[in-house]
This record gives sequence, C-alpha cells and structure tokens, in this order.
Amino acid sequence: MEARNFQATQDGHLTDDMKQAYQEDGFLILTGYKSPAECDQLRARMAGLIDAFDPQTVASVFETNAQAHAKDDYFRKSGDSIHFFFEEKAFGEDGKLTKDKHLALNKVGHALHDEDPVFEAFSRDPKMERTATDLGLVNPLLAQSMYIFKPPHIGGEVNCHQDSTFLHTDPLTCTGFWFALEDADDTNGGLYGVPGGHKGPLRRRFHYHGETLAMEELDETPMAPGDRHAPLIAPKGTLVILHGLVPHRSAPNTSDRSRHAYAVHMVDGNATWSADNWLKRSDDNPMRGF
Repeated sequence: MEARNFQATQDGHLTDDMKQAYQEDGFLILTGYKSPAECDQLRARMAGLIDAFDPQTVASVFETNAQAHAKDDYFRKSGDSIHFFFEEKAFGEDGKLTKDKHLALNKVGHALHDEDPVFEAFSRDPKMERTATDLGLVNPLLAQSMYIFKPPHIGGEVNCHQDSTFLHTDPLTCTGFWFALEDADDTNGGLYGVPGGHKGPLRRRFHYHGETLAMEELDETPMAPGDRHAPLIAPKGTLVILHGLVPHRSAPNTSDRSRHAYAVHMVDGNATWSADNWLKRSDDNPMRGF
C-alpha cells in the first residue's frame, strides 16, 4: 500500500484535499513543512543537551514493547521536564554503555517544547497552530514532546499502537505532529500507518490505577495485518500528522543511517483531560497552547 504525500503550504493551512486525505487515512504526510536549516538547528541543540548530560546520573532504559519503565520514577516525573532514555541494547552485560552516549539514546522527553527555548520556538511555530486548527483542534494544547533517535543498528522496533492509548481525553483529541529531522523511510526504521485505521476503536489505555501504572485492555478488535500497513516515507523536513486512533508503528533500524525525529502531541483544551493519564504536570506548570 502507498501513502499519499502532499507538499506543505507556506502558511501551514491545509487544503481541502489534505483535509480529505486526513479524514480518510487518519494520517497526513506534508513534505517541506520545515526547512533543512530548522531541522539542523534542532539536531545541533539536542547534541548540545547530550554533551551536557552525564549518563551516570541515570540509566533509565526506555523499553517500548514492555512497560517496565512505568515503574521507574524517572519516567513518571518526565511529564514537565527533560529526561534522557537509553536504548535497551545500549548496555552490555556489565550494565555499562557499549556505545558513545550520542549513539545510545532512544529518546529525550517529554517537555522539550516548554523547557528549552530552541525546541519551544520550533514547536510553537504559528504555522503549526494554523495546521492544528484546520485539523479541528479548537484550543490546541501542547501535551508532550519527544526527540527520537533510532540510532543505527540498535534503534528498537516500536510495536503497532494508538497514541490515544497514552494521552486520553473525552472526547478523544490526541493528535501527533511527527517531524523527520533526517530522511526516514522503510530502510532505516521509518513509520508505518494503517490507512483508515482511525475509524476503529481505542484498544488499550495506559494509565494510573491508584499509584500503579498499568495497560488496560478496552477492545479486543485486532489491529490490521502487516500487509495493510503503509510505509510513511518522510524526507527531511516532512511533517507526518497522526490521528490519535490511527494504528502506527516503526521498524527497528538495522541500517548504517540514523533516523532522528521530533514529535509533539497535542490535545484540545476544550476536551476533558483524563486525570488518570500517565503524564502529570505540576500545578504551576500546566499545559499551554501557542
């Protein structure tokens, strides 16, 4: 299956064809949304943040296919701060990093858009507000952000999932803005989406039960088989918009190429934010829009 690609408009507004494609597919691929210079600036800033980071202060491994990190206090407290998470395969049997820290990270999250000025400027681009409102978000709020590395050879697989599993509102409004900071395709761990899959139910919810984080099964409807997953080819600077219900995944990166990406997830402030969501922010640092 092939996904439809569109050239982004200069002002961020969506054409009728773009809106129709999003309504039909549950995702929208907009090439040229960010300039190469903007992508390079974000990558350079992240390199600086990593330079200043001492990996000895934390060895939290983000395991995407098991929720073992849910028990990790470091993960729980990342909702309104900047925390660093390593690839599972970045450590040897002795518990020490087997690679340079720049090549060992899975992601950095989850409040880069609020806590770092370079990431905030990228994330609160007026173009993005126009795009968000054209998608139907009446009062778009930036809920979380993640810099995702997918390093060569050890970049792990992310199983098929729905973003509303992790960021739940009533009604469901979670919307992902995923930016390719480098070329991303089906050879270096790129995204795959299920066209029309957002028309199905929410299968699972990851949320608090009292003081415990757990994955709750909501609906046993199976995800679409692999032959219905379309590769979302995203050249550098591309924005991939993901409906909160659309099933999507990414393959492991076994290539020699890195696949840096930056993702911002938005919700509508006019919807009710579910109080038992995993992501928590302090009372003096609430979610903000544009």
